[in-house]
Amino acid sequence: MADDYGMSEQELEQMYQEVILDAAKHPHGRIDSADRDDPAAYDGSGDGAVTLKLEHEYCVPAQSQQFNPTCGDTATVHVEVSDGSDGGPNRIERVVWEGQGCSISQASLSIMVDLVQGRSVDEAMGLARAFHQLMESRGAGLDDEAAQEELGDAIAFQGVSRYPMRIKCALLAWEGLKASVATALTRIDEGAGDSAGDKERS
Repeated sequence: MADDYGMSEQELEQMYQEVILDAAKHPHGRIDSADRDDPAAYDGSGDGAVTLKLEHEYCVPAQSQQFNPTCGDTATVHVEVSDGSDGGPNRIERVVWEGQGCSISQASLSIMVDLVQGRSVDEAMGLARAFHQLMESRGAGLDDEAAQEELGDAIAFQGVSRYPMRIKCALLAWEGLKASVATALTRIDEGAGDSAGDKERS
């Protein structure tokens, strides 16, 4: 059986595996642990905890730490969400991450960064829902061709959805994104946008 590109299922699966391995080997948006010593990038709290400094003064920062007990993957997703003071929609102006884990979790984090950075929160959450649906498809993929197109390289995780133990690895990035964005939006609703640069980072 061949797909629309004339590739067999086996060839398609191999291509998807190559996309995942390449994204894991060359991760986008990853913060090197050595950067923690850079005062221009981080704020230290004095108790060993560090948070990223804002790059955009009209944004509200937040972060979420995720842990997958099944295989030990960890990730902290940092976001900067615009506060809407320009009259436009809330946007994810910056998303970076730090953590370690298997190639699936690392690749998912990398590809997620490429997909959501610069997008409106609504668009990013739409992508998150589509990715969740992909992970629930048990290898069948999505019926919605538009959603499949929007996912871009993330569609490479279609094969991962056949393996329940690996689904959590792929979802780690997106759970971190949703949680950190939700925190940022709560702060914006509470008026954090008026003094984003002075707000405590979560």
